[in-house]
Amino acid sequence: MIYPIVLFGDPVLRTPTKEIVKGELDTKKLAEEMYQTMYNAHGVGLAAPQIGMSLRMFVIDGSAMDEDIEEAKIAFINPQIIEEEGEEWAFEEGCLSIPSIREDVFRKPKITIRYFDEDWNEKEETFDGIVARIIQHEYDHIEGVLFTDYVSPLKKRLLKGKLTQISKGKVDVTYRVRVPAKK
Repeated sequence: MIYPIVLFGDPVLRTPTKEIVKGELDTKKLAEEMYQTMYNAHGVGLAAPQIGMSLRMFVIDGSAMDEDIEEAKIAFINPQIIEEEGEEWAFEEGCLSIPSIREDVFRKPKITIRYFDEDWNEKEETFDGIVARIIQHEYDHIEGVLFTDYVSPLKKRLLKGKLTQISKGKVDVTYRVRVPAKK
């Protein structure tokens, strides 16, 4: 199943997520549906809030960004970043929930993260470079943080109009979207 992507302005994107209890849902099936949704939208990462589910889960596949990345298709369930290391570096990020906006975000180049995979195997791994960045971006989603939160106050004011249009569903994308409910 391919889910619609939740657009900026929906409260689910700003709400810290709840942990998944083993056995409460089919994490293998959900991971596969999240991959399908992500690939359909030409993304490299997708967090559960982006499909309207307030769950501590996200999937990534960094191979689309860098062909030298061998194994970057990973599902993260109940992840916890344990450590971030190195000198922050800038990279232009975008988001399926905030289409047509890209901004430089500074992040640490190396992370260590503990998580469960879709088979409930506990893992602790260290990632660096672009894969670490993708993980940090998706991890932010499950914490209720968006990449636009990292831009300067001036830049935020300049983006306000675009963000308002996105929240109204005025976007030009090739994937299905879910527009935030009107207040």
